[in-house]
Amino acid sequence: MKKSTTTDAQLVSAYINGNESALCELINRHKQRIYSFIYSKVYDRDVTEDIFQDTFIKVIKTLRKGGYNEEGKFLPWVMRISHNLVIDYFRKNNRMPKFENNTDFNIFSVLSDNSLNAEKKIIKGQVENDVKRLIEELPDDQKEVLVMRIYKEMSFKDISEQTGVSINTALGRMRYALINLRKVIDKHNIVLTN
Repeated sequence: MKKSTTTDAQLVSAYINGNESALCELINRHKQRIYSFIYSKVYDRDVTEDIFQDTFIKVIKTLRKGGYNEEGKFLPWVMRISHNLVIDYFRKNNRMPKFENNTDFNIFSVLSDNSLNAEKKIIKGQVENDVKRLIEELPDDQKEVLVMRIYKEMSFKDISEQTGVSINTALGRMRYALINLRKVIDKHNIVLTN
């Protein structure tokens, strides 16, 4: 089989069946893409090298255990592993930024800041996921107002019209949503400082 006609899935299958060189081919095929991705986040060759190796150690362990089932999606799967390892690296080195929590819930100003460097972008993605998980825990009426206000950027007047409640009720729900978010925030990896 020529290299160009062998799919990632065929190589994964060959490696699982004992063909060691199939893994080398997979690594060579995707090395540049994965290495560049990691480097674009950490801006450090040594750290990139470490994370790259850790990524493939994890890939090998998972393949050997038979834990791989992303049929035909090898590269996105490996990218996800490397992305998670980059986040672990930032967390281990206490490089997760602290978000100020003043009178309002400023986590949302972090979400809307577009001028973030690569490291903060990863963390921003992580924070967005954490915030989405937190929002899922809110009562439906509060969640609805919060999503309209923060993600759809609707005015309280528009929210009131769309939900059929008074502006005061919409404001109240938003306030309770923020209070409730603060209550559940400790269960997640968002660091808020007073």
